[in-house]
Formats: sequence, structure tokens, C-alpha cells
Amino acid sequence: MRPGLSAMLVTDDFSKKSLWDIAASDQASAAIDNNRLNLSAQSGIYIISLRHDLSVDDYYAEITARPSLCRADDSYGILVRANAVAYYRFGLSCNGMVSAERISVGTRELLQKPLPSGDVPPGAPGEVRIGVWAVGTEMRLFLNGRYQFSINNPNYLSGTLGVFINSAGDNPVIVSFSDLTIQEIDYVPPSTSTP
Repeated sequence: MRPGLSAMLVTDDFSKKSLWDIAASDQASAAIDNNRLNLSAQSGIYIISLRHDLSVDDYYAEITARPSLCRADDSYGILVRANAVAYYRFGLSCNGMVSAERISVGTRELLQKPLPSGDVPPGAPGEVRIGVWAVGTEMRLFLNGRYQFSINNPNYLSGTLGVFINSAGDNPVIVSFSDLTIQEIDYVPPSTSTP
């Protein structure tokens, strides 16, 4: 399910604070410490952090997520082909569900309704390796190396990567991210033209 994996394009051990959006307020924070990007959000708050100086189109990316405070419908995950106002969002909920959406200037389009997955940590503490294989209009989600689902959408074909957390309930959410890798893909999808 991950054809064409090729040379390593990026490895990020989260040792350089300048490569990521970091900020702090009473409501949320994004900080790099001990080779981890730590995101925290109070009740009802959504926060993202994007990687700077990166624009990729076809690739396979993986990142490790460790929820340390997370329950019920709270969620976290990876943003692909992203910019500050538009991106694809692959989300893991702390109730064991996984989904995908397209975000554009605050508008949300559901691309994959929530599905149960045994690879999503049931709450916190936990750890999961999130992977996205993206070629052309197709993106495939992997958790701990296991295929989850595919989406097809032609709106954004390149961009940076990012991460997010969302507190959906009355409690804060805290998730750390580490060990980002991005591999090139040498693969041409089969033609689907009709006669």
C-alpha cells in the first residue's frame, strides 16, 4: 500500500525551534523541548503548528504522536499539503476513531467519516506512529505501519506538513510529536482513462 518509497527527503528530530510555529497563551501553547513538539490546549481550543521552509507534493511522511492528556472526542493528528489557511487534516480521536477532512479558510469538508481503529491509542497515555502516503490526488493514512483508508481530492497538491490538537470537551488536551521523516516517492499511478 506504500509503493515507490525512495530516498529520505527530510528527517526532523525537533531540535531546531525555528523550524516550527511555536507560541504560548492562556488558551494554548506549542513549544519544542527535549526533541519533542508539545501542543497543549484548554477546553474548546484548536491549535496547529506548521513546519517552515518545506513544500512537498508526492511523499511518504511519518511522525510519532504521544497523547498524555486526551479523552473522548478530543483529537490530534497530522496536517498535509498545508498552508496557514488550507490543508488536509488526518485526525485521531481519543475514543479510538480516525477520520479525514479538508480545511479551507475555516470551512470544513468531511472526506472520510470517523472509523474505528485498533491502532488509535484509547485515550492517554499512548503512542502511535502516523504515516501519510501522498501521490497526486490520492492520500493514504497509516497508523503504526498499518493501512487505514484512502482519500482522493484534487484541491491541494503540495504544501508543508503540520500537526494539530483539538479539545472537544471540558478538559485540556496535551500531545507531543517527534521523529518526523519524509521520504520521496518514485511512483506513477496507473492511468484511469476511459476509451
